[in-house]
Amino acid sequence: MTTLANGTATLGPITSPHSASAALRADDQPRLFQRVREQMDRAAEAIDLAPEVRKILASPACEVSVTFPVKMDDGRIEMFSGYRVQHNNVLGPFKGGIRYHPDVSIDEVRALAAWMTIKCALVDVPFGGGKGGVQVDPTTLSRREVERMTRRFVYALGANIGPGYDVPAPDVNTDARTMAWIVDTYAATLPPQERYRALAVVTGKPVSAGGSVGREKATGQGVVDLIEMWAPDNRCKISDLTYTVQGFGKVGSWAARILKDKGAKLLAVQDATGAIRAHAAEGLDADALATHVKKTGGVAGFPGAQAISREAFFGTEADVFIPAALEDQVTAETARLLKVRLVAEGANGPTTTEGDAVLTERSIAVLPDVLCNAGGVIVSYFEWLQNRGGAAWNAAEVDQRLKEILERAYARTKEMAAEKSLDWRSAAYAVALRRIEQVYAERGIFP
Repeated sequence: MTTLANGTATLGPITSPHSASAALRADDQPRLFQRVREQMDRAAEAIDLAPEVRKILASPACEVSVTFPVKMDDGRIEMFSGYRVQHNNVLGPFKGGIRYHPDVSIDEVRALAAWMTIKCALVDVPFGGGKGGVQVDPTTLSRREVERMTRRFVYALGANIGPGYDVPAPDVNTDARTMAWIVDTYAATLPPQERYRALAVVTGKPVSAGGSVGREKATGQGVVDLIEMWAPDNRCKISDLTYTVQGFGKVGSWAARILKDKGAKLLAVQDATGAIRAHAAEGLDADALATHVKKTGGVAGFPGAQAISREAFFGTEADVFIPAALEDQVTAETARLLKVRLVAEGANGPTTTEGDAVLTERSIAVLPDVLCNAGGVIVSYFEWLQNRGGAAWNAAEVDQRLKEILERAYARTKEMAAEKSLDWRSAAYAVALRRIEQVYAERGIFP
C-alpha cells in the first residue's frame, strides 16, 4: 500500500504497461479535477460557503489504485490498472459509474467523482460521489477476457465497494452485463448467509438479475425531461424542436428515441466513427439509427444519411445540441461553430471552461451536466431502494418519480440563478453546495 501526496491511500504500484500513460496524464495534466474545483469555487463565492466545507470538498476522501493480473484467452498474463475515487459521503454511500477506456486516469476519475457529489446533492438523493475505471480499450479484448478483467478488478477493490458504502454503476463501455458480473463476484466474497445483500452492491443490472425497469434509458430520459421543462420557459414546445446529438451510445441514443416519440426532429449525429446529417426534411430516424449502431458499432454508413465533417456537424443549425459522448467536446473552437439555442449536456464534463465562456458570450443556454444527466443516478437510487427493500416498481412509477425529482431540481436551479444572477452551471453547484453545507452544519465534524 502506498499513499498519495494528499494523504489518501492507494493499493499497489502503478507499473503495468496499460497504466503508464494514465499515470503520466494524472501528474502532468490535472485539468479535469482542477476544472471541477474552479466550478465549485465560483459557486462557493456566490453563496459565501463556509470555508471548512470548501476545504473538505477540495480533495477526495479516498483514492484507491490497483494493478491486477488477468489471464488472456491465449494463456498470457496481462497486467491492468484500475481506480476507485471516493470524493465525499456526507449525504450517503459513495455512488458512481465504472468505465473502461484507454484514457482513464486518476485525474479523470477524481473529477467524475466530484461531479457525482454535486449531482447527488443537487437532486437531493442520499448518495455521495464516487467513480471508477480501468485503463483499457475493451474492443481489443474478447468477451471472456472482459469478464475475467471485471471480476479480477472487483476482487482487487475488495471491501472498497459495498451496498452501504460504495455502489458502482455502468458508465462508458460498461453495461448491465458488466454489473451482473460484479454482483456475482462480490457475492462470492460474502458468507453464504449474507449473499442476499450482494444485489445492492451495484445498480444498472439486468432487470432479470435485480435491476430496475427504466434504468437503461434513465439518463436519456432525464435529458429529455429537462429539455421539456426548459421549452415553455423559452416560448417553445418540445414537439417543434430540432436537435443534434454527439455520441449515440446509452445516453445519446435513448435521448434521441424519446425525443422522436415527442415529435422533435433529429438533424445530425456524430460519434467516433464519423458524422452524418439528414437528407430528408423529416430528419434522421432515431430508432433505425440505434439499430444500425448496434449492428455496425457506429453511425457511419447509415442508409439515407449524408456523411459530413466534424466542423459541419457542429455548425448544423438546430434548436438543441446534446453532447452525450466524453469530456472536453465543447471547446472555445466548437462553441463558436454552434448554431443552437440550448446545449443539454448528456455527458459528464463535455464543456471546457473556455467553451463555457463562449457559450455565455453568445447567449446560448446550458442545461449543465450535473442537472441534465442526473436521471441515471436518480433511477440508480430507485434500483438500490428496491434491492434493499425487496420491492419492484413498474415503469410508469419509475418515470413519474424521476420526473418529480428533476422538476424540483430544475426549479431550485432556476430560483438560484435568478436570486444570485448566476449562470445555470454555477447555480446548480450553488444549490448542491448549500445542501452539503447544511448537513455539515447540523452534524458537525468528528471529533
